[in-house]
Amino acid sequence: MTVRPAQDYAIPVPERLALVLEQLGRIVVGKETPLKLALACLLARGHLLIEDIPGVGKSTLAQALASTLGLHYARIQFTSDLLPADVLGVSIFEPVAQTFRFHAGPIFHSVVLADEINRAPPKTQSALLEAMEERQVSADGETRPLPDPFFVIATQNPAEQIGAYPLPESQLDRFLMAIELGYPEPAAERELLISGDRRVRIATLDPCADAATLLAWQREAFAVHVAPALLDYVQALLAASRGTGNDGTLTAASPRGLSPRAGLLLVAAARAWALLAGRPMVLPEDVQAVFSSVAAHRLAGSIRAGAPQAEALLRAVPLP
Repeated sequence: MTVRPAQDYAIPVPERLALVLEQLGRIVVGKETPLKLALACLLARGHLLIEDIPGVGKSTLAQALASTLGLHYARIQFTSDLLPADVLGVSIFEPVAQTFRFHAGPIFHSVVLADEINRAPPKTQSALLEAMEERQVSADGETRPLPDPFFVIATQNPAEQIGAYPLPESQLDRFLMAIELGYPEPAAERELLISGDRRVRIATLDPCADAATLLAWQREAFAVHVAPALLDYVQALLAASRGTGNDGTLTAASPRGLSPRAGLLLVAAARAWALLAGRPMVLPEDVQAVFSSVAAHRLAGSIRAGAPQAEALLRAVPLP
């Protein structure tokens, strides 16, 4: 199916995004909030980490999102013997041409699922750092740009499971958001048991967009207005996470504070959340809606450990 450019549609952007969420909801059942957070993360040009046990639909979400948006998709299964070249690509000598030719790895796709990323050793995990931050790959003395849009969805098993390596702080910070899917509600689980595995339906999905449309939506999200008072609120949250007040005085011990980059990403995520709601400006409620997903894994290394701290910060910092 060919998708027309965004400007050819009379439907407003928020309504088209609602159609995307509706289609995703038919595949990943009963997970409206995680799906909305995942789409907001993509609109904010970030990357997504999904922390959860196997079998709750993490990979299905990634496949459904790529199919719904009409993007090229690749899955990388991270294992203990995976090498950086398996992710980025490798140069192979061609005898006929008497030269080396670079064979691009699976990272050169618009949506990349890094499945069970914490089962690979740190050397292989670090292969993603430049790609996620700079959106390029350096190999054999040459820098190669990645597709635009470019979105990494990584899944992570709980740290207590056998064969899991913890993600370093530098890797965690590359993910704009970390979310959990969790077990489905009884009604949604019953629907799954009746209808069977939803992954078989992904191939039948009609794209609701394409790469050009998504880039236009990302520009729309970036254009959402942020008032100075809202920036004051974001700065107050950042300062509180570092154990300081707005005047810089120490208020409490804080093992991990949120970096300026975390603040930039928080504003970007709030803009995307406001666009999903059809608003031209960011409200404090938008910041609160995405704060835990942006901050928790930065505060404590995982969303489960950091969510209580993130919620405590929201309670401690007054609204503007």
